[in-house]
Amino acid sequence: MPLNSTRGGASAKGFGLGSGAKKFDIDYLVVAGGGGGGAGDAPSSTRCQGGGGAGGYRASGYGPAPLRGSALSIAAGTYPIVIGAGAAPSGPTGGNGNPSTFSTITATAGGTTFYVNTGEIKNGGSGAGGTQGNPAGTGNLGGFTPPEGNNGGEGVDEPTAFGGGGGGGASAVGNPSPANASGGAGVTNDITASPVAYAGGGGGGAQGVGSSAGGTGGTGGGGNGTKAGTGNPGTVNTGGGGGGGGGPGPSPNPTLGGSGGSGVIVVRAPSLRSFSVSPVTNTTSTAPNGDKIARFTVSGNLTIS
Repeated sequence: MPLNSTRGGASAKGFGLGSGAKKFDIDYLVVAGGGGGGAGDAPSSTRCQGGGGAGGYRASGYGPAPLRGSALSIAAGTYPIVIGAGAAPSGPTGGNGNPSTFSTITATAGGTTFYVNTGEIKNGGSGAGGTQGNPAGTGNLGGFTPPEGNNGGEGVDEPTAFGGGGGGGASAVGNPSPANASGGAGVTNDITASPVAYAGGGGGGAQGVGSSAGGTGGTGGGGNGTKAGTGNPGTVNTGGGGGGGGGPGPSPNPTLGGSGGSGVIVVRAPSLRSFSVSPVTNTTSTAPNGDKIARFTVSGNLTIS
């Protein structure tokens, strides 16, 4: 895709983006931080919460063809890399996940369900599952083509099956409660020369006195929801959504929702190119065909030469 920059001319040249710089195509995988699962209420109420939505998934290759965007045309230089943190565990208040960014490619944080709809932002890269009796969040908040994620599943409010819906994943919507409140499936991508699943939605939470169980997390790092307990976290560096908590919780506090998994960025370039990364927590490698690979698990800088 064309490379658009909002930096001034002098700054652009400093980042290898000058108008005279020779450009070449590279592939990328950009996954944002996952959303948090919602918290089950304290004993005064028994509301159950949905699973967190997966962080947005954007890739130019190596994953399933329907979700492949265009390769990025880029010049040699140094580029900042931002890895989105997953959402913090949610209780009466909570936090959203964070976007991940490389060059012109940004993936949106997953949707988070908070406590009794207080301050929640359900929409995101993938949408959060619906709280029992409340609607689910929508995915692809960035409006990208191909889409970065899917909607969450609906929660239900029935006498014997209270439960929150599963969070949306990169390749599928979250499942509704009560029959199967599992998180939506993520996507397997082998840009690192080894297949890894990313961006699965969190499972929905269930009430202790109801007949339904907590939903399982979607493949790709989604955390499991729980029955009358605290939700499980999404897996780090997958963008998985956190699992939903189920009420009732111990007095005076609700059970917690699971935290979202942090995001990840991988860049792959032809064999003639060289990569260096900072900090050294991030890694470089060479694919069997000679392609250069840089994998970022924390924010830093990528230098391409």
